[in-house]
Amino acid sequence: MPTTAPEPEIISRAARQSRFLQRMLASRPWLAEYLARGLTRRLDGETMRAFIASHDGDGEANLRPALRRLRAWVLCHLIARDLGGLADLAEVTETMTVLAETAIGHAHDALRAALAARHGAPRSPAGEEQELLIIGMGKLGGRELNVSSDIDLIFVYPEEGDTAGPKVISNFEFFERLGKRLIAALAEVTEDGQVFRVDMRLRPNGDSGPLVASFDMLENYFVTQGREWERYAWIKARAIVGAKAETLRAIVRPFVFRKYLDFGAIGAMRDLHAQIRREVARRDRANNIKLGPGGIREIEFIAQVFQLIRGGRDQPLQTRPTLQVLSRLAERGILEADAVAELDAAYVFLRRLEHRLQYLDDAQTHDLPTNEADQALIAATMGFAGYAALCETLDRHRAIVGRHFETVFGEPEDEDDDPQRLATLWQNATDTEESAATLAHLGYRAPDEAAARLAATRTGARYRQLPDNIRSRFDALMPRLVTAAAATPNADDTLARCLELLDGIARRGAYLALLQQYPQALRRVVDLVGASRWAAQYLGRHPLLLDELLDGRALESVPDWPRFKNELAAGLDTIEPDMERQMDLMRERHHAQVFRLLIQDIAGLLSVEKLADHLSMLADIMIDLAIPLCWRKIRRRHRDDPGFAVIGYGKLGGKELGYASDLDLTFIHGDDGPEAGESYVRLAQRISSWLSSRTAAGILFETDLRLRPNGDAGLVSCSLAAFRQYQLESAWVWEHQALTRARYVAGDPALGAAFERIREEVLRLPRNRETLRADVILMRDKMRAAHAGKSPLFDLKHDPGGLIDVEFLIQYLVLGHAHEHPGLTRNLGNIALLGIAADLGLIPAGPAAACADSYRHLRQLQHRQRLNDLPSRVPHTDAAALREPVLALWRQVFGSAKAAA
Repeated sequence: MPTTAPEPEIISRAARQSRFLQRMLASRPWLAEYLARGLTRRLDGETMRAFIASHDGDGEANLRPALRRLRAWVLCHLIARDLGGLADLAEVTETMTVLAETAIGHAHDALRAALAARHGAPRSPAGEEQELLIIGMGKLGGRELNVSSDIDLIFVYPEEGDTAGPKVISNFEFFERLGKRLIAALAEVTEDGQVFRVDMRLRPNGDSGPLVASFDMLENYFVTQGREWERYAWIKARAIVGAKAETLRAIVRPFVFRKYLDFGAIGAMRDLHAQIRREVARRDRANNIKLGPGGIREIEFIAQVFQLIRGGRDQPLQTRPTLQVLSRLAERGILEADAVAELDAAYVFLRRLEHRLQYLDDAQTHDLPTNEADQALIAATMGFAGYAALCETLDRHRAIVGRHFETVFGEPEDEDDDPQRLATLWQNATDTEESAATLAHLGYRAPDEAAARLAATRTGARYRQLPDNIRSRFDALMPRLVTAAAATPNADDTLARCLELLDGIARRGAYLALLQQYPQALRRVVDLVGASRWAAQYLGRHPLLLDELLDGRALESVPDWPRFKNELAAGLDTIEPDMERQMDLMRERHHAQVFRLLIQDIAGLLSVEKLADHLSMLADIMIDLAIPLCWRKIRRRHRDDPGFAVIGYGKLGGKELGYASDLDLTFIHGDDGPEAGESYVRLAQRISSWLSSRTAAGILFETDLRLRPNGDAGLVSCSLAAFRQYQLESAWVWEHQALTRARYVAGDPALGAAFERIREEVLRLPRNRETLRADVILMRDKMRAAHAGKSPLFDLKHDPGGLIDVEFLIQYLVLGHAHEHPGLTRNLGNIALLGIAADLGLIPAGPAAACADSYRHLRQLQHRQRLNDLPSRVPHTDAAALREPVLALWRQVFGSAKAAA
């Protein structure tokens, strides 16, 4: 915020508002001139280093006075700029951070040079020179340092070894001495004051641990002794000095950020916050704007708990600054945008107030003043007419922060009228008679069976072998699960499926923590599992998807496929060339999208046709992204971008994909390079393997490549010219039938357009309709014979009057009439093609519409069966009315042929 006041007036006014600035100006005659000539610009590292050099601070002898003068100048410069309206919060915290970095770096270089002159440079056993990495923790690490803050440091070095002489000592001794001298250079109070108080208590084992640690020692500590609160402390860790920062990050990252979603962090941070609250209450420090209710620490906790939960899987959340983390949480929909705006405003207000409290006397305080004079002073520096008005705004911000904190960290409320009764039900689950009575009261239709299931779970080896902390989460969850299952239409099946799901995921305590912490997620799981056995199994195979249940808006929103594709492509490029991680990422994102569609489907928000469109588009995206990834993995490639396209047949080609559909694929290429054939065969094989391989994240799709020219005997990828020649000269009628449902899916668009022209050319070939009719009926008879069974139920797909009959009808109409009616070659779906054929007068409009309705309802029945993991068979009475229009149209097109029997 610019100001029109001249520099002397700004300094004079700031001095009236800061006793520290008054004392500095009175005791340091040189300071006023420095302030006056540089107040209009912010200070940077280069300016600070020049100041040190001008005060002969490059040697060890003058190091301490030079650094203390630097600190006095920088802090007074900041006070004047901030109170004068020239600096915002970002400038204040960044300038203080740069001051700390400059002072630490300069002191380190001077002190190391002096030690090395005496003992030689420290070296590894292999002779590599070793360095001290100085790690800034907390607000220093996050570039958020306040004006009177101490600095939290940790000292580490890469390898053990000895110095190179003349007086040889171990690397540990060298860096320990360097660390002690560095602390003294910064923290000792001299006649010039001090630079920073230094706090080393965050190092491994705290005050009882060694001052410095090697990389191996640090990593071993994380694995064997690292505690939950230390994960929180290391989120902001940043190497201020030392070139091997990335090696250090590789050690720290797996300790702080888990590979899985770590909802157990909520409980751990809730406990840590409770300890802080108890200490605040014990010291009667409710007016502490950092640690008190609704204070700075609660905002930081909100940001950091989601970093701990999700940072391992979402790398951008590993950023350090609090406001940046909050912004990214809003971008991802993890926190509401309005909530983040309120937290941002509160954070800026509280941090500005924090600085004004510290400007008074350069004291590390966060307590509101108790005397009226200081209260009036603070109110004025915050722009308020009086202290009461300041407190009113402060209280409003703190109340907002407290509300959001409770939303994230509050204990979930028990929704049952009698929670103790259900807790007893689970604790005494082996008493099946008593359990059955309680379950009957809840509305279970087969309470004895439900009670037996609960008892089996309670006494089972899986439950008894759970670690104590995970078992306690399981115990807390079970009463809520029983209640939620009772509220579903089929409570008994729902409970059985839920227990099966928990049995599969229980050893990963984070999933139990999620369901325990978020009742809405538990309710959605129970509703989903109760509505679909297939959904329960899918969730059991991919429990990471539990996280998707937290955001109800995302579950109901229409997929934005272009955005999804762009974001996934960017994520895949970021982790190039890590093939394993790329395959996992594609599977995770695919499963998440399928899961969202599944929830919308079960909620009745999607028709079968719309669902198939979405699933087909999702498959297209996955294939299209796989092509460049697989091409890069081929070492000997004859061009930068492949002239290659993927053709989809069957359900994918017809955009009728289901949740578990295979992909019928054919691969074609369009260039004639001498190495093209070999390269594209390898690419096709890699793509098929990329899609169908099972990784830790599961698989994407099963693939079927048998529809390519010459089937299993043909090359996996063929040239466009060879594909055309085969279709025109060698393909069987059934292959042309399959071509009616083929389409370009992914790859080179120009090649895809060329394929579509060939497809139209082949489909529009003149054909003898009587011969074609006989061929189609013969193929239909062969298929029915291959799928003949003894089931008394009606097979929705293969039995006469089923889905295959409709598909064969349409394929015959396309192949028999497309020569005269090119509109039939458009791959618009079977229902649309029936309508086109009727409009052209090829079939009667009434029977065509009736057949289209039957086809739609048969697909819905098939879909319902698959959702409950049942075969595509139903009682004949359920399908009789749907079969008749199909059979009637078959008879009109083919006559009373055997296939319709």
